[in-house]
Amino acid sequence: MPVFNLCLKILKKNLPVMSIYFGVFIMVSFIMMSNASGSQTGYSDVKTDIAILADEESVLIDGLKTSLSDVANFIEIGDERSQIQDALYFRRVGYVLRIPSGFTEEFLAGGTPTLSKTVVPGSNSSMYIDMNIEQYLNTARLYANAMPEMPLDELTEAVLGNLSQDTKVSMLSSERIYGEQGMMQYYFNYLAYTFMFVLILGISVIMLVFNDLSIKRRNACSPISASKINFQFYLANMLFTFVSWIILVSVSLAFGHKELSSPNTWYFIFNSLLFALTASGIGFFIGNLVKGREAISAVANSFTLGTCFISGVFVPQVLLGEGVLRLASFFPTYWYVKANAQIAGITNHSWSNLNGVGNTFLVQLGFAAAFFVLAMVVGKRKQMAVEEE
Repeated sequence: MPVFNLCLKILKKNLPVMSIYFGVFIMVSFIMMSNASGSQTGYSDVKTDIAILADEESVLIDGLKTSLSDVANFIEIGDERSQIQDALYFRRVGYVLRIPSGFTEEFLAGGTPTLSKTVVPGSNSSMYIDMNIEQYLNTARLYANAMPEMPLDELTEAVLGNLSQDTKVSMLSSERIYGEQGMMQYYFNYLAYTFMFVLILGISVIMLVFNDLSIKRRNACSPISASKINFQFYLANMLFTFVSWIILVSVSLAFGHKELSSPNTWYFIFNSLLFALTASGIGFFIGNLVKGREAISAVANSFTLGTCFISGVFVPQVLLGEGVLRLASFFPTYWYVKANAQIAGITNHSWSNLNGVGNTFLVQLGFAAAFFVLAMVVGKRKQMAVEEE
């Protein structure tokens, strides 16, 4: 099979360039995996070291200290200015609150007494302390206005009772976050960029060699029939497409191994196979149009990057404008990414829920057939031009 072997030699010669894009995809997948599994998002309270300098003692102030005890560690420091500055400078405390004399009386009388504070410059924790102080005083103000005759100790107890109510928050487990609607969708989305460029580059380079005028004339007078030449040519390109598909899909499955048990994974794989056929058809079409090796790289980069950017590979489709998506719908990459999004949202694998995904599959097959037909038409015209010469 001389034609088949020649195609493999051409691909081998261009393997270093294509390997770069395989490496880019693997690197991007590794970065995504590291960000997803390195540390899970969580929240925990961190207490701030504070000092409270009160010029009076009252039940209301004691209640404030009790309220702040959940978010603060109380540190004893001196009341002198130099002592306060030293405590802040050496980070013994991050927040100093001073409560003036007559604070409680003025507060219960409906006034707005002033609390002074000194904090470490640029400290974010001081905002959290401020929020808790305001919450305590605002709640106490509501009780004082609504029930002015309520004893101060009962008012403070009621305020602390209200503030002690917590809202239960539960975090989604990693299996739920990175499950059926997890990272597999993004692995396969990014696959489109590498897949399309590698196939366009590989197939176009082969076609550039075979479309050379002298090669065409030699093939025309060779003992091998045109049908056998075309068969071996298409066989080599289909083998290249299939091997590239296996490599890229294997990488995606390796990084998303936690989702292998999901039935949706098989839909992702099938969708990528359809896109491989479409990208192969695009490679045949472009290969029949370009006339130089430099043009192949330029067209492959421009077409691949352009369609990926407007189709949702790098930016989710939900963030793209309606006009951009309308333009993207004229390219197969849009339907490939859309199918991945639909697959990721499937929870009930009934025929009715699969109709939308099936439609995107059919559209991709239509694109594949269209590009193959266009490639044959262009190729036939070139062949006729050679015969006329």
